Amino acid sequence: MAIGPRLDLRQTQSLVMTPQLQQAIRLLQLSAVELVEYVDQELEANPLLDRDDSGGDGTLKEAMGNEDDRSEDGMSVVDSVDNQSDAPMDIDAGFTENDAAFDTHADALGSSAGSDSSGMTSGGGSFDEMRPDLEQTLSEAQDLRSYLEEQLNLSVMAGGDRLIGRALIDCIDESGYVVGGLDLLADQLGADVQAVTKVLEVLQTFDPPGIFARDLKECLALQLQDRNRYDPAMAALVENLELLANHDFEKLKSICGVDGEDLTEMVAEIRALDPKPALKFERSVSQTVVPDVIMSPAPEGGWRVELSSDTLPRVLVNNQYYAELNSPTADKAQKTFVAERFQSATWLVRALEQRATTILKVSIALVQKQDAFFRKGIAHLRPLVLRDIAEATELHESTISRVTTNKFIATPRGIYELKYFFSHGLSQAGGGEATSAESVRHRIKQLVDEEASDAVLSDDQIVELLKAEGIAVARRTVAKYRESLKIPSSVQRRRQKARNLSVIS
Repeated sequence: MAIGPRLDLRQTQSLVMTPQLQQAIRLLQLSAVELVEYVDQELEANPLLDRDDSGGDGTLKEAMGNEDDRSEDGMSVVDSVDNQSDAPMDIDAGFTENDAAFDTHADALGSSAGSDSSGMTSGGGSFDEMRPDLEQTLSEAQDLRSYLEEQLNLSVMAGGDRLIGRALIDCIDESGYVVGGLDLLADQLGADVQAVTKVLEVLQTFDPPGIFARDLKECLALQLQDRNRYDPAMAALVENLELLANHDFEKLKSICGVDGEDLTEMVAEIRALDPKPALKFERSVSQTVVPDVIMSPAPEGGWRVELSSDTLPRVLVNNQYYAELNSPTADKAQKTFVAERFQSATWLVRALEQRATTILKVSIALVQKQDAFFRKGIAHLRPLVLRDIAEATELHESTISRVTTNKFIATPRGIYELKYFFSHGLSQAGGGEATSAESVRHRIKQLVDEEASDAVLSDDQIVELLKAEGIAVARRTVAKYRESLKIPSSVQRRRQKARNLSVIS
């Protein structure tokens, strides 16, 4: 067999996950808060990045004029991005081509940056920067410990008793109850249990009423004593809270020595007490959801969909500073560092633009698909899956999943996560258009809320009622949806309604 050299030509295709593509995907799945933190880190690490505070055309013209109308099935949806390339971020977006385009663009910028300073920020001219954050506007509420110590200092006590009082303050939990036991505390302080008990009785007169109780019964008793309502009948009721929980009213009337009307008033007084008096000093600040997209009715009809400027960090590349650093006198290491920083800054700006464009495009498609929900309510929410939006936007399903995760839209019906609009459909009994699972849950809740106290609906009856409305659903599906809504079973609901209706007489 003859052996000789041979030259073959092969053509193959492969998907390259470039660092820039990885950065773009990571930016796409970040929430608004996480994106702001990421951009702040990049601003600190990259000297060629500047924050665009001018409010001009640096990145996107969000919340400004509209030139692009999109129509489908007679419905008009208007987006707010003008003069921007319609290039949503997607895995199949061809980033390898963008690499070459970037190199060409970087060379052009490098040659012209010496005379072009348009990329410089104009400096903050807005008073928005001077506005304090929400957390800074909160008033400084007094915490429970300092509030109790103030009362302890005003009380007339010996030095040793005040020391015991401070130790008792350290022993209360978040609900205001003393934990650990007085015997253990007395051993730790080297004091008599009687002395600790005496100080505790003084502390139990402090505000808020019920503080320093050792259990629920003592907490309720302290509050009733503060209201001068702790008579023998009420004391008997507090001592028998287990009977009250079991709705054993006949036995309670016998123990308390009162009739039904008096017992009803006593139970109402017990229910008006605070079983956890220290919780009112809790200072947790609820985190509000900041929508990424804002939707509102358009004056000419349809919907106006725009990106929220509050969640859109705007940065730009400082071309003048880049030209100064990239001077001919710079050494090779400096030029390499500047080139890397310039490339990173340019890609970040481009990735932010593509992220915003992709979110807006997906949001518009969602508004178009769920137009009936926004106009008529939850009963008209259409079943929707990721593939439907992927086909409408010509993006990959994984991209749709990233876009709709931790992104929120403010609509006339409230703020929703974009994931909310995806739900499976249940077939219609007559073969008509399917109904979304969320609409069925809403209808089940309506039926339960409207049921009469003497005619509690079972799951089978709910199935029949839904079937009469054209919704074919199995009994186990109704049970699953009912449990997801935290609605008790028909037996439990019937028992609860009977207790509420039971006349204490």
